[in-house]
Amino acid sequence: MDMDFTKPEYYRNREDSWISFNERVLSEARDKSIPLFERLKFLSITASNFDEFFMIRVASLKDMVHAGYTKHDIAGMTASEQLELILKRVQEVVALQYSTYNRSLLPALKQQGLEVVTKHEDLNREQKAYVDRYFEENVYPVLTPMAMDSSRPFPLIRNKTLNIGALISKKEEGKKEPSIQFATVQVPSVLPRIIELPKEKPEKRSVILLEEIIERNIGKLFLSYDVVCAHPYRIMRNADLTIEEDEAADLLKEIQKQLKKRQWGEVIRLEVEDGMDKQLLKILKKEFNIKGDDVFHISGPLDLTFLMKMYGLSGFDHLKNKPYVPQPVPALMNCSDIFAAIREGNILLHHPYVTFDPVVDFVRQAAKDPDVLAIKQTLYRVSGNSPIIAALAQAAENGKQVSVLVELKARFDEENNIVWAKMLEKAGCHVIYGLVGLKTHSKITLVVRREEDGIRRYVHLGTGNYNDSTAKLYTDCGLLTCAEAIGEDATAVFNMLSGYSEPKHWNRLSLAPIWLRSRFGELIRRETEHARAGEPAHIIAKMNSLCDREIIAQLYEASAAGVKIELIIRGICCLKTGIPGVSENITVRSIVGNFLEHARIFYFHNNGQPEIFMGSADWMPRNLDKRVEILFPLDNDEIKEEAFHILKIQLADNVKAHILQPDGTYEKIDKRGKVLLCAQDYFCEEAVKRVAKPADPVHDRVFIPAEPVSEE
Repeated sequence: MDMDFTKPEYYRNREDSWISFNERVLSEARDKSIPLFERLKFLSITASNFDEFFMIRVASLKDMVHAGYTKHDIAGMTASEQLELILKRVQEVVALQYSTYNRSLLPALKQQGLEVVTKHEDLNREQKAYVDRYFEENVYPVLTPMAMDSSRPFPLIRNKTLNIGALISKKEEGKKEPSIQFATVQVPSVLPRIIELPKEKPEKRSVILLEEIIERNIGKLFLSYDVVCAHPYRIMRNADLTIEEDEAADLLKEIQKQLKKRQWGEVIRLEVEDGMDKQLLKILKKEFNIKGDDVFHISGPLDLTFLMKMYGLSGFDHLKNKPYVPQPVPALMNCSDIFAAIREGNILLHHPYVTFDPVVDFVRQAAKDPDVLAIKQTLYRVSGNSPIIAALAQAAENGKQVSVLVELKARFDEENNIVWAKMLEKAGCHVIYGLVGLKTHSKITLVVRREEDGIRRYVHLGTGNYNDSTAKLYTDCGLLTCAEAIGEDATAVFNMLSGYSEPKHWNRLSLAPIWLRSRFGELIRRETEHARAGEPAHIIAKMNSLCDREIIAQLYEASAAGVKIELIIRGICCLKTGIPGVSENITVRSIVGNFLEHARIFYFHNNGQPEIFMGSADWMPRNLDKRVEILFPLDNDEIKEEAFHILKIQLADNVKAHILQPDGTYEKIDKRGKVLLCAQDYFCEEAVKRVAKPADPVHDRVFIPAEPVSEE
């Protein structure tokens, strides 16, 4: 009897699963074994995660409801059912965020000599005098108070800005009751939000938030009025860009136009200070056209992302993790010519444990090398002051053929990417703006070089963006190779992107949206067949998200056939574990640590002839069907061993790993009596050891992994 593995009850709603991920980040902020300032950072991350979640995910569900879209998701839920579920869930998590801040972090900070004055009324006389002077000298000149009355409409409030709403009254001649008006002022983002107060004792520091100083002095903004009440509020708008590409003759202009709209989209969340005056709240709800569940009553400062700035306060290094310095790559340590090093053998990079510099040097050396004829690269998200961009511009000025695919639709990086695209064009690069209807998400660089025995192609393939700043925070893998088969495929990729021509065959690379989905299907089916034949069968897959119904159904089928499946999934996971007869052979773990896990690695046992792949794609419909993605094989035994080692250590992590339970919750591993292993710390220490004992770069490059602690 054929089983149906696509029943909605076998799947979890993706938004609900994402909220669980944010709960795992929040659990780091609640973990007392983590340095105090690191906990502030995790709480800040949960706040910025929710901002993006509302602007994109909640916004698109609202769009579906407005459009009367009734289709069910993979868990069998309509858009309105999903909204109901997630708003309830988010309200619970927000309450936990603030109890963590108020009950745990503020008292702990005070104990360490940093007091956050939460109400301006609590300031002492000297502090009051200081903040009033600070207001007059630094804040007052920057503020723009705006009132609403019959002649002035409700002002436009920008997305994500912090504002103070007030009711002001004026006693008018001949009227018994004073007339009450609404007024608002934006808390200026150009000024620091955290203001340090003068020290009273050398060991005690105090800070106050800018909105408290403004609130205290708000009467100075409305001189001929009485201020009845003043409370902070903040709105979140729909920021999901909808661009009809086919109609957009000039994508660049269209995106610039849409970016402006992002400031004024529909309001989808209103955050207000708990205990806000009812009349003031009523005005805000009416003007923003917002109801019930979309209003969040906050018991604490709105927008906790300011905690990232607090993390940056000097003098508290003893309450932070010691910064890790990415290590040199052993294979490149005594070698000034990166091309010579790649000719010696493929090089696997594991960031941020090893430095991102080789990737930058690869482009820099190619730009200067007289024998390099062409450089081709895809760019998705680059840093604000990217050395890679500078090297590409330099290469074009040096007369090389430079082709760059700039993905304009990289969410929240559009502005950045538009600037770079224009700059590269001016320098003489060929700039390609992706394919209609597809985002180019693959990470690939091709360098074509003239050598004594003909043309040779050097390729870098990666799981993460060409962004030198996030490369210090995200864990990613990269491969430097001059294997001929991969070089040919790399040329084909760029020809396809610039000229829409697909080659007759591919050697080693698998591409989405062409045949990556079917390739993964074949690899999973092969393990299923081995299991059915009584052979050992094993899949290990590491990625950011898993929410593709077809792939999950294939994994269920493999599990039911007896394949052992170990998944390492940081974020969304719509697969459920422990369903009898369906997913009993599947385990899912999520590692949330100091670095953001971002690499994608796929291991298939293949009856004792293991195959390991890395790539830019998660198992999500958008990655497999709507993006240009690349999956590349690791062909060399040493490099395969290194990649397998990464997976083994992550599977042995019992410090930062959260294990998915059959009821959908995630639990940390009971550490009692176990030798503790934190994968990220392990890789940091390992990278340092490798450099201390550099092996012969040609013959014995691979660090032999210490056996991880076995998990019973």
